Amino acid sequence: MNNDNENVVRSVCRVCHGGCGVFVHVKDGRVISVKGDPDSPMNRGWMCVKGVKSPEIANHPDRLKYPLKRKKGRGEGQWQRLSWDDALNEIAGRIDAIRRESGPESIALGQGTGRHHYMHVVRFANALGTPNWYEPGLAQCFIPRITVSNLTYGGFVVGDYYGEVPPKCILFWGHNPLVSGPDGEIAPSVKRALDTGCAAIAVDPRRSETARRCAQWLPVRPGTDAALALAMINVIIAGGIHDREFVERWTVGFEELKKHVAPFTPEWAECITTVPASAIITAARTYALNKPAILEWGLGIEQNPNSLQTVRALAILRAITGNLDIPGGDILGMNIIRSYPTLKDRLPEGALKKRLGAEEFKLLGGWRAFMPSAHIPALFRAMREGDPYRVRALLIFGNNALTSVANSKEVYESLKKLDLLAVIDLFMTPTAAHADYVLPAAFWTEVDQAIGYPLVVENMVMAQQRITGHHESMQDEWIMNELSKRLGLPGCDDTIEDVINHQLEPLGVRFEDLKKKAFIFPPHEYRRYEKQGFRTPSRKVELYSKTLQRMGYDALPTFKEPPEGPVSAPDIAEEFPLILITGSRRPEFFHSEHRQVESLRRLRPDPQVELHPDAAKRSRVSSGEWVRVSTKRGSIRMKALVTEDIHPGVVSVEHGWWFPEKDGPLYGAFESNANVLTDNGPPYDPAFGSYQLRGLLCRIEKER
Repeated sequence: MNNDNENVVRSVCRVCHGGCGVFVHVKDGRVISVKGDPDSPMNRGWMCVKGVKSPEIANHPDRLKYPLKRKKGRGEGQWQRLSWDDALNEIAGRIDAIRRESGPESIALGQGTGRHHYMHVVRFANALGTPNWYEPGLAQCFIPRITVSNLTYGGFVVGDYYGEVPPKCILFWGHNPLVSGPDGEIAPSVKRALDTGCAAIAVDPRRSETARRCAQWLPVRPGTDAALALAMINVIIAGGIHDREFVERWTVGFEELKKHVAPFTPEWAECITTVPASAIITAARTYALNKPAILEWGLGIEQNPNSLQTVRALAILRAITGNLDIPGGDILGMNIIRSYPTLKDRLPEGALKKRLGAEEFKLLGGWRAFMPSAHIPALFRAMREGDPYRVRALLIFGNNALTSVANSKEVYESLKKLDLLAVIDLFMTPTAAHADYVLPAAFWTEVDQAIGYPLVVENMVMAQQRITGHHESMQDEWIMNELSKRLGLPGCDDTIEDVINHQLEPLGVRFEDLKKKAFIFPPHEYRRYEKQGFRTPSRKVELYSKTLQRMGYDALPTFKEPPEGPVSAPDIAEEFPLILITGSRRPEFFHSEHRQVESLRRLRPDPQVELHPDAAKRSRVSSGEWVRVSTKRGSIRMKALVTEDIHPGVVSVEHGWWFPEKDGPLYGAFESNANVLTDNGPPYDPAFGSYQLRGLLCRIEKER
């Protein structure tokens, strides 16, 4: 403690899902500054602009302060303040009545991405007895990569940015980590690797902030990534530059793969992807011949109906080049802490069959799924239409569904049909404004958690700790626990600290110890497969997947043309001649969060759409002009940014936009929201139920 009563506490920033180690400076019970921890293995003192501005968020006057109950019609903005006891008692009473009348499956849980309470929502759902929970990513983000890694290698992999050997090559595929910094794979780690001068390649329709640091940029036509990956596999195998020793000793199905990819030449892929064959060959050779190499993959490869096979093709690229679990390559997880106790064994018998979409999408909601969840389009249809049964209640923990779920206007109609909508969040959002109850959530400086990083591999564990409070805001896990007590659910007597200590037990420490240490980061054990094999049925890397074959899916990766695109839908392309990608990230914001934070909003006051000069000329649009971006589903307004850093036929829109400064209850949620343009309809990926959010057809017109 300093002489002026300033207190400094070591923690981990969770303003996004990154995980930078920090020193939080507190005075008179308020956060006054946040500075990077130079000893943290994650960020080594670096911080993004959001993290630096955390005090402005923590102390923002518009933060929710007390539990609120709707007084009049839904969305009319009339609220009554409640005590926590009254709010929790009323919500629990309504949940209990609905589950008795319609079964627990008629109650759904929703949440945002990568938050401290993520796994506790799953735990609460299992305890409540409902198989129906969602997060806007899942089939569209991360779950395909985790699942495919488990099927192919027997575990998830991440880039080895924290060891002593730097990568000689990084292949960024549909991923912009210098801005997005996801799940413990954060920007400074990637930047340090790039600063060593490694060979860097970016596959992305947009020359992102990360792609600008790369010597080679492959502006692929959106949705055709699988064709590009298959062609690169073809080049590597045909040229004999695969890792022969690793392939022979540690893989199964190589001969089948070799025969399978023979037709998928760079020339074949050029016609599909618009990437020149010569560039495909150069990229493949660069990746294969500069070892160790990291393949950084992002959600750009998952947001299409060929999600499973696209991710499988990239997973195979890693394996045939022998870049698995070696220093400076893609390493398997140490998993130094226990998995979160989600009480999956307490889900009632028969509940799995009631999970919406589970029978159709086995790797999303079936028994083989990594994190079984409901199919989002089916869930919202059940709210709206009662098919196959009615979902009557939805509890949302930190998710602004009206901006973050595809087909926003359909989401809006679905929410209006609910008997009970409760939203737990930091601020009043368009989604919260339509709720029956709104509960104030704790900010990251007000939360206790032990978090394993990078996510899923858990090679280190860090302590996030409650440092300050804000009026009556409470941690989401506490809210779920209190509801569980009132409903008499399993595990309701376990405190947040009980759960954390259960996770930490293999390390022989408790949460109080971890808070003092800040983090635990043991040395990585490389090539563990040499002792025990890979955790697959064959104990080897499964290039040819018999497991997928038995489930009715292709055992080797294939390419399928995107359903809405210039090739598949030339009639639509006549009216909508440009190709749309949605979801570009900004360093100032985290998805739909922080637009009300003045210092961050000044840096990005308006939503932007990026387009190539050729497209701008055809559309008669100039940089800085307000334009309408339209698909066959709807239209939004954005400010044009004309740039050479994008595929000539592609348009990129930012996502998550709404306007806290505008009137509620919608706060402009449909004005510049990328999900007004997207669709959540079929065709779906047969394994995950992923749908097309990229590669859609659009047009741009100057706003009249």
